[in-house]
Order: sequence, then C-alpha cells, then structure tokens
Amino acid sequence: MSVPLLKSICLFALCILLGNHAFAHNGSIAYAYPLDKVVVDGDLSDWPKDAVRYKIGIHPSDTKPQNESDFSGYFQLGYHLGSRSLYVAFTITDDDFVEDTSQHVRWNTQDGLEVSIDARHLLSGSCVASFMYSKTLHTIDKADYDPFAGKATWDMMEVAVVRHGNTRTYEWRFQLGSELAVGKSVGFDFHVYDKDSDGSFSWSAWGPGTAKYMNPYSLGDIIFLPAGRELSTVSGKLAWTSPQAAKLPSVVRFISQDNPTLWTTAAVDSLGNYTVKVPAGKYRLALSEPYFKSAGNVYATEGPVAIVVKAGQTIVAPAFRISSTPVPDLIPEKGVLLDFTPASAGKIDHFIDTYCAYYGIPGVSLALIKDGKLVYHKTYGVSNTMTGEKVNDNTLFEAASITKPVFAFAVERLADRGVIDLDKPLYTYLPYKDIEYDERYKLMTARHVLTHRTGFPNWRWMNKDGKLDLKFTPGTAYNYSGEGFEYLKMVVEKITGKKVEQVLQEEVIEPIGLYHTFFSKNDSLARMKAYGHYDHLPSKKNLMESPLMAASMHTEAKVFTRFMLYLLEQKGLKPETYNTILSKHAEYPAEEAHKPQVPTYMGMSLQIRETPFGKTFGHGGNNGDFQCRFEVYKDLKMGYVIFTNSNNAFPLLENAHKFLVEGRDTTP
Repeated sequence: MSVPLLKSICLFALCILLGNHAFAHNGSIAYAYPLDKVVVDGDLSDWPKDAVRYKIGIHPSDTKPQNESDFSGYFQLGYHLGSRSLYVAFTITDDDFVEDTSQHVRWNTQDGLEVSIDARHLLSGSCVASFMYSKTLHTIDKADYDPFAGKATWDMMEVAVVRHGNTRTYEWRFQLGSELAVGKSVGFDFHVYDKDSDGSFSWSAWGPGTAKYMNPYSLGDIIFLPAGRELSTVSGKLAWTSPQAAKLPSVVRFISQDNPTLWTTAAVDSLGNYTVKVPAGKYRLALSEPYFKSAGNVYATEGPVAIVVKAGQTIVAPAFRISSTPVPDLIPEKGVLLDFTPASAGKIDHFIDTYCAYYGIPGVSLALIKDGKLVYHKTYGVSNTMTGEKVNDNTLFEAASITKPVFAFAVERLADRGVIDLDKPLYTYLPYKDIEYDERYKLMTARHVLTHRTGFPNWRWMNKDGKLDLKFTPGTAYNYSGEGFEYLKMVVEKITGKKVEQVLQEEVIEPIGLYHTFFSKNDSLARMKAYGHYDHLPSKKNLMESPLMAASMHTEAKVFTRFMLYLLEQKGLKPETYNTILSKHAEYPAEEAHKPQVPTYMGMSLQIRETPFGKTFGHGGNNGDFQCRFEVYKDLKMGYVIFTNSNNAFPLLENAHKFLVEGRDTTP
C-alpha cells in the first residue's frame, strides 16, 4: 500500500490523527453575549469588565510550556447582532517573542495565531475556514465547496495585535453574516503557536483535537445567547448495558428540538460522567455516529435520550446506554457469490450499506465477476459528504496501489517483446542520480521492482532525512516500495522514448478496453473524481500533474473488471509469463500480511493467496482517504473489486472475500 507523494506526510498523519476525533466536536463550550460595538485596535478597555475568560489550556505538541511565563493565555468573546459579527480577544503571555520577517516565513517559524470557524455548524457536517495571522504571514485554509468556508476572505474580518512587554493582545472581528443568529451555535477553536529563540516550537489550543484548520470535529462550540439569558446545568452518564471493559465515547451531543441551528457537545470522562450548561429547552441526547466503535468492535446505542430543561434548573438526565453486544458481522456460512442469482443482489447491497453505516464509509463502487463475466455492478453513497452528491457509474476513485499491477502488466508486455529485459540492471538503461552514491543499486532489476525486492523504502519521505536509500542489497529481501516503481517508470520512458501514459494507452488501455481510467490531472478527472474522506470529512481533491506508477490511477469498479477478466483469461502475455506472475517471489513479513489464515505471498505485482477455493490473485490500495481492493479466484473464475472514498474502509475490504466467496468457515 502507498501514499502518493503529493499528499505525503501531512495527509498520512492526518488519517491517523482524525481517527481519534471522528464526528464530534471536542466538548469545549463558550457562551457569547451581545457587545456594544467595540473598536478592533488591540485595546480591550472597551470590552465589558465581566467578560468571561476562557483559558487556553490544551497543549497537544510534544513540547509543552515550562510555566505560565513561558506561555499562557485566555480569550474572551461576544457578538454584535447589527453587523452580524463575532468578536474574539486573545491575551497571551509569552516571555520569548519570535517574529520571522524572512521571505520563507511559515506557520512553524514564529509566534502566531490561527483561528478556525465552522460557521454553518451542521449536524451532518460542514467545513472550516481557518485564518493564520502574524505580522508577516496571513493565510486562509478553507474547503472551496462549502457555501460559507469556501467564500472566506480577509475582507470579512478585522484583526489587530498589540504588544506590551511579555503580553500581546489579538483582537478579531469575524463577519459571519446570516450564520450569526441568537440561539445558534457555531464551531470555534484555534492554535496559538509559540516559537522560542532556543529553536523549540509548541502549540496550544482551547480544546482537544487535531488539524483544526480543516477538521470541524476538533473544534469547540460557541452558543450565541441574548443578554441576561440564564443557563441550566445538566449532568448525566453514558453506560454500557452490561459491564464492559471497552472505552466509552469521549463526548455526547445535546441537540435542540426547538431550534435546529443549536447543538453542542458535552465532554465525557473515563467513567462516563458529563456535565454541561445549556439554554432552557427540549434536547435530544445522542452520540455523534449511529454506531460506536471501540476496541475493534462496533456497538449500537439503545436510542436517543430526551430531556426538558428549564431556565436556571439543575437536572440529572436519564442514563444513555450503549449495547454491550457488538453488532453482527453479517458473514454467512457460505459465500453469496458461489450461488449468485438476481435475488442475491439484495444481500450484497445490505452488506455494503450496513458496513458503510457501521464504519462511516461515504461512497463505494462495487463490481462482481462470475463464470468469467461481469454479473453485478452497483454504486453506493455519496461522493462528498458535505454536498451530498451521489456516487454514480461515472464517479472515479483513486485506485491507489492497484495502479501497480496495471503498470506491471504494461512492463510485462514490453518484456515479452524484448523491449525491456526484466533481469538486466536498470542503471544500464538509465542511471539514477538519487541513489548513485550506493553502488548496490546497480544490482537492481525490473523484476526486483515488480516483486518489491529493490531494497528501497516505500517512500523516501518516510526516512528522517527525506533521502532515498537502500535498506538492503537488491534481490536479497522483501520491502514494499513505491519508489522502485517510480524508477522503473523513468526507465520505461527512456527505453520507449514515450511518456508513460502513452505506453499505458498502447499496452493496457486500448488492448483491454480500460477506458474511463486516468493517471494524471485532466478536465474529465477533475469533474468526475470523488472526494476522499478522512472520518467522513472530505479532503481536497489532489490531482497529480504527472502520473505516479505506484498510486495515481483513477477508475471505477465496472470498467476495472475488464482488467481482472483479461488476467483471468490470461490474455495479452505469453503463458510462461503468466506462470511467472502467479508464482511466489517473496514471502510477506508476518506483520504486513495481517496473520493470514492461508498461504499468502507476493507474485509479480500481485498478491497471491492459496485458499481452500483455489489460488487467488489481486491487490489492495490505500492512499489514506481512498481505500480499495480487487481479488480474482482463478479456479472458480469469480472475483470482486471494491473502490471506496474513505480511510475507514478496511473492515469492509477485509470481510468482502468472506462474505462473497469463502464464508465464515474457510473449508469448502
């Protein structure tokens, strides 16, 4: 599996980080009251003397403040209804102020402040506009497809910064327009960046959560209240229906039944207790998702809890319970594809729909083959959770590492015609400056690339120094590598004198009919590509300017079955080449193979499994926000391909072969 270089470290890390905060604001709540119009000048003398101070008390970075003099702070807030503006004032204490005035200034090279707002604040999810401000750096991160965030500019705000000794004040005015209304809630949080002259760098925030610049589920909540509105206190408890060691959810939602624009979250402690202050009214208590995932299992709740709160009242809500019994995995005793009929379609749809609900998978493209032909194809869900645009037959998905066997097929066709020798050192075709400092690279061949025995890392950016190196002498061990495919791509272009996309067109697309498949940016791809998602949150479309032979193919399930059937029918290559492709070339490390129940190994750019149903060949793909897999049962002449636009699709992909073919018991 691989992550495209374009997304690199940031999105790979984001995939991991967002998994801890899916579908929930962070439990921090502030209450905004009306202000007389104040002047945004960094002087807070025109603010109410009793404006509540909310502490900046979360320090997610590895480096922490040494004491309050090193770094500490608080913020205050209010709103002006006439101008539809939110006012926020930050007071920061910092004994070592660092300002970067160079042309290379970045968010992490100086002291600064980044404020993030989810103004629409929809229960179904909406997007963040983040404003990074320092004297020499003004940037905005936003999702272009969101009606509010996509239009965010510096023209919608005022900001002023004043320093007095070790204290500095940031005063902001955000014009929210119709999104600011009395009784409404919005998402809000920030990162304060602290760079010290010793080179250390840290960041602090209001509430927990990561990637606030794009992740609405990591923000706290602001509730706009009329002057003098008294709040009520609600306490309660989340609990399992029976004793359970699994960890409970970290937040519970309070959803107003009187005002659809008001909802907030209460933080839940390790024992399941919570306390929150809310305006009077009727509320529905619910979790952030229909299903709760903990310790590898999926659980259902017993249903929402309804409460009525009166002004100034303190109440205890009824217990909110989560079933201690995990939901069923739906795996039958016998795979449904073995006896597939039109009536089987409903079972397949139920399986896909249920797993999408269990794990929050927005969209799926599925196709099944049996008896050497396509027997079922369907798309499910949405291309973008924010816009609700449906996945359809033309929606394209990142195929991620499934790109590798497609490129490998083109190389194997070239080898069959003698255009390239799979066992000739690649440097004799094209020296590689990035690795020429290590003479061992001269042993590397195309066969090593296609069987992941080059010695290269998966990607060079995974090394601490970011440089390409060899982990072992080529040909002596196995290590999954996208870097090898990039080197081989350059060799193919040198040998043929053609761009790799022309080679793919001639060797794969046209012979197989693999149309509606693209490897780099173009207008059709930009229009038809699905958005990837990290925990239900759409990520920006990344359209690569040049093709990446390890990961940049875009396609959909129905058309991709043509490639699967071509391999199944052993077309386009010599019989001895197919024998080589489907033979063992390397054993998987135990941890990478996820402890398979049957012999599993690397063929030539194909994963091979020896199941009780015969040999299978296929490949998976994982670009973070897109995950996919295809597998063909050679003897049964059946198989499946699934593309998803989600980082949460692993359970679906892992169980597909059981549901479709092998069943709960792998004994045929």
